[in-house]
Amino acid sequence: MVSSKKSLFYFSPQEKKDLIISWLTLSLAFAIMINPVFFNISNLVVSFPIALIAVGTGFVLHELAHREAAKYYGFHSEFRAWYQGLFIALALAIITGGRFLFAAPGATYFFAEKVTLKQNGLISLAGPATNLVIGLCLMMIANLFKGDFLQIVFTLAGQVNFFFAFFNLLPILMLDGSKVFTWNKLVWGIFFILSATLVFLPGLLF
Repeated sequence: MVSSKKSLFYFSPQEKKDLIISWLTLSLAFAIMINPVFFNISNLVVSFPIALIAVGTGFVLHELAHREAAKYYGFHSEFRAWYQGLFIALALAIITGGRFLFAAPGATYFFAEKVTLKQNGLISLAGPATNLVIGLCLMMIANLFKGDFLQIVFTLAGQVNFFFAFFNLLPILMLDGSKVFTWNKLVWGIFFILSATLVFLPGLLF
Protein backbone atom coordinates (compact mmCIF):
# COMPACT_ATOMS: atom_id res chain seq x y z
CA MET A 1 0.00 0.00 0.00
CA VAL A 2 1.42 3.39 -1.02
CA SER A 3 0.30 6.15 1.29
CA SER A 4 -0.34 9.64 -0.05
CA LYS A 5 -0.18 12.54 2.42
CA LYS A 6 -0.61 15.32 -0.15
CA SER A 7 -3.55 17.72 0.30
CA LEU A 8 -6.69 18.08 -1.78
CA PHE A 9 -5.13 21.06 -3.55
CA TYR A 10 -1.95 19.29 -4.65
CA PHE A 11 -1.77 18.19 -8.30
CA SER A 12 1.19 16.72 -10.09
CA PRO A 13 2.12 18.63 -13.28
CA GLN A 14 0.69 15.85 -15.49
CA GLU A 15 -2.50 15.57 -13.48
CA LYS A 16 -3.03 19.34 -13.56
CA LYS A 17 -2.51 19.42 -17.34
CA ASP A 18 -4.87 16.48 -17.92
CA LEU A 19 -7.61 17.94 -15.70
CA ILE A 20 -7.49 21.36 -17.36
CA ILE A 21 -7.50 19.98 -20.92
CA SER A 22 -10.32 17.57 -20.07
CA TRP A 23 -12.34 20.30 -18.34
CA LEU A 24 -12.03 22.74 -21.25
CA THR A 25 -12.69 20.15 -23.98
CA LEU A 26 -15.67 18.59 -22.23
CA SER A 27 -17.04 22.06 -21.46
CA LEU A 28 -16.94 22.94 -25.16
CA ALA A 29 -18.79 19.72 -26.00
CA PHE A 30 -21.44 20.50 -23.38
CA ALA A 31 -21.67 24.11 -24.61
CA ILE A 32 -22.61 22.76 -28.04
CA MET A 33 -25.14 20.45 -26.38
CA ILE A 34 -26.64 23.34 -24.40
CA ASN A 35 -26.89 25.54 -27.48
CA PRO A 36 -26.34 23.39 -30.58
CA VAL A 37 -25.26 26.09 -33.03
CA PHE A 38 -21.52 25.53 -33.11
CA PHE A 39 -20.55 28.28 -35.53
CA ASN A 40 -22.65 30.95 -33.84
CA ILE A 41 -20.03 32.60 -31.65
CA SER A 42 -22.57 34.74 -29.81
CA ASN A 43 -24.32 31.59 -28.59
CA LEU A 44 -21.06 30.01 -27.44
CA VAL A 45 -20.17 33.19 -25.53
CA VAL A 46 -23.20 32.46 -23.34
CA SER A 47 -23.21 28.66 -23.29
CA PHE A 48 -19.47 28.05 -22.79
CA PRO A 49 -19.18 29.84 -19.39
CA ILE A 50 -22.29 27.96 -18.24
CA ALA A 51 -20.73 24.69 -19.40
CA LEU A 52 -17.49 25.56 -17.57
CA ILE A 53 -19.43 25.84 -14.31
CA ALA A 54 -21.49 22.71 -14.99
CA VAL A 55 -18.53 20.54 -16.02
CA GLY A 56 -16.34 22.04 -13.32
CA THR A 57 -18.74 20.83 -10.64
CA GLY A 58 -19.80 17.67 -12.46
CA PHE A 59 -16.52 16.36 -13.81
CA VAL A 60 -13.69 17.91 -11.78
CA LEU A 61 -15.30 17.34 -8.37
CA HIS A 62 -16.33 13.83 -9.46
CA GLU A 63 -12.70 12.93 -10.15
CA LEU A 64 -11.45 14.60 -6.99
CA ALA A 65 -13.96 12.57 -4.98
CA HIS A 66 -12.48 9.37 -6.41
CA ARG A 67 -8.98 10.58 -5.62
CA GLU A 68 -9.75 11.58 -2.04
CA ALA A 69 -11.62 8.32 -1.37
CA ALA A 70 -8.58 6.37 -2.58
CA LYS A 71 -6.29 8.53 -0.44
CA TYR A 72 -8.50 7.78 2.57
CA TYR A 73 -7.43 4.14 2.25
CA GLY A 74 -3.80 5.20 1.85
CA PHE A 75 -3.59 4.66 -1.92
CA HIS A 76 -1.76 7.01 -4.25
CA SER A 77 -4.24 8.33 -6.81
CA GLU A 78 -4.16 10.67 -9.82
CA PHE A 79 -6.37 11.60 -12.76
CA ARG A 80 -5.26 10.82 -16.31
CA ALA A 81 -7.01 12.10 -19.41
CA TRP A 82 -8.12 9.85 -22.26
CA TYR A 83 -7.37 12.09 -25.23
CA GLN A 84 -9.07 9.81 -27.75
CA GLY A 85 -12.23 9.96 -25.63
CA LEU A 86 -12.06 13.76 -25.49
CA PHE A 87 -11.71 13.90 -29.27
CA ILE A 88 -14.70 11.57 -29.71
CA ALA A 89 -16.79 13.65 -27.28
CA LEU A 90 -16.09 16.89 -29.12
CA ALA A 91 -16.42 15.37 -32.60
CA LEU A 92 -19.77 13.75 -31.80
CA ALA A 93 -21.09 16.97 -30.28
CA ILE A 94 -20.20 18.83 -33.49
CA ILE A 95 -21.38 16.15 -35.93
CA THR A 96 -24.70 15.54 -34.17
CA GLY A 97 -25.33 19.21 -33.44
CA GLY A 98 -25.23 18.61 -29.71
CA ARG A 99 -27.84 15.85 -29.77
CA PHE A 100 -25.43 13.16 -28.56
CA LEU A 101 -22.59 13.32 -26.07
CA PHE A 102 -20.01 10.68 -25.20
CA ALA A 103 -18.60 11.70 -21.81
CA ALA A 104 -15.48 9.64 -21.18
CA PRO A 105 -12.67 12.18 -20.71
CA GLY A 106 -10.43 9.96 -18.61
CA ALA A 107 -10.27 8.33 -15.21
CA THR A 108 -8.79 8.63 -11.75
CA TYR A 109 -6.41 5.74 -11.15
CA PHE A 110 -5.16 4.54 -7.80
CA PHE A 111 -2.20 2.37 -7.05
CA ALA A 112 -2.31 -0.30 -4.35
CA GLU A 113 -0.76 -3.68 -3.74
CA LYS A 114 -4.05 -5.06 -2.44
CA VAL A 115 -7.58 -3.66 -2.60
CA THR A 116 -10.81 -5.28 -1.41
CA LEU A 117 -14.07 -5.35 -3.36
CA LYS A 118 -15.59 -3.00 -0.78
CA GLN A 119 -12.74 -0.50 -1.05
CA ASN A 120 -12.92 -0.58 -4.84
CA GLY A 121 -16.70 -0.21 -4.73
CA LEU A 122 -16.68 2.72 -2.33
CA ILE A 123 -13.90 4.53 -4.21
CA SER A 124 -15.89 4.08 -7.42
CA LEU A 125 -19.14 5.21 -5.77
CA ALA A 126 -17.55 8.39 -4.39
CA GLY A 127 -17.67 10.17 -7.76
CA PRO A 128 -21.33 9.56 -8.70
CA ALA A 129 -22.45 10.10 -5.09
CA THR A 130 -20.69 13.47 -5.09
CA ASN A 131 -22.46 14.37 -8.35
CA LEU A 132 -25.85 13.56 -6.82
CA VAL A 133 -25.19 15.66 -3.71
CA ILE A 134 -23.85 18.61 -5.71
CA GLY A 135 -26.65 18.31 -8.26
CA LEU A 136 -29.34 18.39 -5.57
CA CYS A 137 -27.69 21.40 -3.91
CA LEU A 138 -27.48 23.25 -7.24
CA MET A 139 -31.14 22.56 -8.01
CA MET A 140 -32.16 23.92 -4.59
CA ILE A 141 -30.08 27.04 -5.22
CA ALA A 142 -31.70 27.39 -8.66
CA ASN A 143 -35.12 27.55 -7.00
CA LEU A 144 -33.97 30.71 -5.18
CA PHE A 145 -33.63 32.53 -8.51
CA LYS A 146 -36.96 31.76 -10.16
CA GLY A 147 -37.38 33.65 -13.41
CA ASP A 148 -33.76 34.81 -13.34
CA PHE A 149 -30.85 33.90 -15.62
CA LEU A 150 -29.07 32.40 -12.62
CA GLN A 151 -31.86 29.85 -12.36
CA ILE A 152 -30.90 28.58 -15.83
CA VAL A 153 -27.21 28.44 -14.90
CA PHE A 154 -27.71 26.51 -11.67
CA THR A 155 -30.37 24.24 -13.19
CA LEU A 156 -28.13 23.25 -16.10
CA ALA A 157 -25.20 22.70 -13.72
CA GLY A 158 -27.41 20.46 -11.58
CA GLN A 159 -28.62 18.51 -14.61
CA VAL A 160 -25.04 17.95 -15.79
CA ASN A 161 -24.16 16.54 -12.39
CA PHE A 162 -27.12 14.16 -12.56
CA PHE A 163 -26.04 13.11 -16.05
CA PHE A 164 -22.50 12.38 -14.87
CA ALA A 165 -23.84 10.29 -11.99
CA PHE A 166 -26.16 8.29 -14.24
CA PHE A 167 -23.62 7.75 -17.01
CA ASN A 168 -20.87 6.64 -14.66
CA LEU A 169 -23.20 4.29 -12.75
CA LEU A 170 -24.01 2.29 -15.87
CA PRO A 171 -22.84 -1.28 -15.10
CA ILE A 172 -20.44 -1.30 -18.03
CA LEU A 173 -16.83 -2.44 -17.83
CA MET A 174 -14.43 0.41 -16.99
CA LEU A 175 -17.22 2.65 -15.65
CA ASP A 176 -17.81 3.19 -11.93
CA GLY A 177 -21.09 1.32 -12.06
CA SER A 178 -19.48 -2.03 -12.88
CA LYS A 179 -17.27 -1.85 -9.78
CA VAL A 180 -20.08 -0.74 -7.48
CA PHE A 181 -22.34 -3.48 -8.94
CA THR A 182 -19.67 -6.11 -8.32
CA TRP A 183 -19.26 -5.00 -4.71
CA ASN A 184 -22.90 -4.46 -3.67
CA LYS A 185 -25.82 -4.78 -6.07
CA LEU A 186 -28.32 -3.22 -3.63
CA VAL A 187 -26.21 -0.09 -3.12
CA TRP A 188 -25.66 0.14 -6.88
CA GLY A 189 -29.40 -0.23 -7.53
CA ILE A 190 -30.36 2.53 -5.08
CA PHE A 191 -27.92 5.04 -6.54
CA PHE A 192 -28.60 4.04 -10.15
CA ILE A 193 -32.39 4.35 -9.80
CA LEU A 194 -32.00 7.71 -8.05
CA SER A 195 -29.69 9.08 -10.75
CA ALA A 196 -31.90 7.75 -13.56
CA THR A 197 -34.95 9.37 -11.94
CA LEU A 198 -33.17 12.72 -11.65
CA VAL A 199 -32.10 12.55 -15.31
CA PHE A 200 -35.28 11.25 -16.96
CA LEU A 201 -38.04 12.17 -14.48
CA PRO A 202 -36.79 15.28 -12.63
CA GLY A 203 -40.36 16.53 -12.26
CA LEU A 204 -40.95 13.88 -9.58
CA LEU A 205 -38.54 15.71 -7.26
CA PHE A 206 -38.43 19.28 -8.58
